[in-house]
Amino acid sequence: MRDYDEATSFLGDWGPFQLSIFFLLSASIVPNGFTGLSAVFLVAIPEHRCLVPASANLSAAWRNVSIPWEERDGQLVESRCWRYRLDSLTDYSARGLLPGVHVNVSAIQKEKCLDGWDYARDLYQSTVVTEWDLVCDNDWKVPLTSSLFFLGVLIGSFLSGQLSDRFGRKKVLFATMAVQTGFSIVQVFSVNWEMFAVLFLIVGIGQISNYVAAFILGAEILGKSVRIIFSTLGVCIFYAVGYMLLPLIAFLIRDWRSLLMSLTVPGLFCIPLWWIIPESPRWLLSQGRISEAEDIIRRAAKKNGITPPEIIFSLPELQHLKDQSHKAYTFLDLLKTRNIRIVTFLSILLWMIISVGYFGLSLNTPNLHGDPYVNCFLSAIIEVPAYVIAWLLLRNFSRRYSTCSTLFLGGVVLLFIQLVPQHLNILSILLVMLGKFGITSAFSMVYVYTAELYPTVVRNMGVGASSMASRLGSILSPYFVYLGAYDKHLPFVLMGSLTVLVGIFTLFLPETYNMPLPDTIEEMLRIKGFKYKRGIKKGIKLQTQSNGNLKVLSSTSL
Repeated sequence: MRDYDEATSFLGDWGPFQLSIFFLLSASIVPNGFTGLSAVFLVAIPEHRCLVPASANLSAAWRNVSIPWEERDGQLVESRCWRYRLDSLTDYSARGLLPGVHVNVSAIQKEKCLDGWDYARDLYQSTVVTEWDLVCDNDWKVPLTSSLFFLGVLIGSFLSGQLSDRFGRKKVLFATMAVQTGFSIVQVFSVNWEMFAVLFLIVGIGQISNYVAAFILGAEILGKSVRIIFSTLGVCIFYAVGYMLLPLIAFLIRDWRSLLMSLTVPGLFCIPLWWIIPESPRWLLSQGRISEAEDIIRRAAKKNGITPPEIIFSLPELQHLKDQSHKAYTFLDLLKTRNIRIVTFLSILLWMIISVGYFGLSLNTPNLHGDPYVNCFLSAIIEVPAYVIAWLLLRNFSRRYSTCSTLFLGGVVLLFIQLVPQHLNILSILLVMLGKFGITSAFSMVYVYTAELYPTVVRNMGVGASSMASRLGSILSPYFVYLGAYDKHLPFVLMGSLTVLVGIFTLFLPETYNMPLPDTIEEMLRIKGFKYKRGIKKGIKLQTQSNGNLKVLSSTSL
């Protein structure tokens, strides 16, 4: 019996219909590149010190020494959170006493920044931090802001699949676009940090749901040979394009409200796509809406200049396609046997640590030496060759060793950063970008590798559980960046160590390259540690490598 891809093969692979779907859906991902990492600039922390008001009536000499000095990263700098008591300084100034001559300044008592802070305006005209003074005693709100966004991403990851299965891929795609764009516009008019943070959480729900819905819709509409390119290069490259545009726009617009509005407006240009992008015929068939599905396929054939057959699907094929979408399996089946439990544990750990590394490095770009806009752009552009390398490795090399090697590359270079002399800051930045390259490549490959590890009956749930773990990693990542306030090398040491460790654990997973896809839990490849004996288990149907890869991506998206 033919499957959906075989029944619609008459459409061809790269006709005008497929090209328009490929590029329009990929382009709809560009705003996700803005939103996903906009916190890099929206919640940036500029240099700051306690404000000494003009009403203090201090002489120039006393005003210059009103802020105590402290050691930070091996250098003496002005304190960010303390000042000398103004009443004492005012008294000394009124009496004509001079600091260092008549008075030992270091003996004067200190006090907190009772009158607010004086922020440097050379990089940012305003940020959420300067708007509501999220520094010193309130600095815990900075990582929490990003974590709330990623918490929204976690919730959206959980809801998006269920919503799209119930209401349709197209409706969920455009509804979540509206959530992301609409609540971002409301966020511009936030009156306090609490309002901004809650709206950021809702934006996170829309952001990932939009991404997942576009991914699923494209993977289901496009044919086998196009699907793997769409799922790797198409979606990922266009996300990277949005990420690259983020620092360029932020460089031109230094006020956070104007910047957020500028990043939100492109989402409105996706509205006309409602009349161009169709619903998934696969989903319509699973819902018994046969005539609607066939109508979309016939319009696609007309656009490609092809005459479709009179009967596209036979009744037995329609029943088979509908039955495929109703598998009675639960998440408990991911723990059913010892073998699948180990695969599930290692996959969850792998996804979580990779996500910590990816988002930790992305959010940490303002803390690197040099211009934060340039650093963010470099962090974005390095993703393009990373995705290309990942695609080439998936096509030609071992899944296990490809994933392990890119993780080792990313982790080891991050560990080397602490050994770089302080005056070689450019070398440190290059190592950070090389680490980002390795982790991004691994992040791109792990989608396919995880889907190949799980059998057909629980593949969606296996990838879903791993994706949930990834979201937990992204929630934790801002706190890894936060540790840099105490030691600038500490985030890199932690992320590098964890990345190397999970790279070692990857070697315990079975190899899936050039292996048939398992259909049942019993047919899964066995965990065998570093040594893996190649062989085919009886009862498993052989497939070519090309078909195996494409089937994985199809199953992942369904």
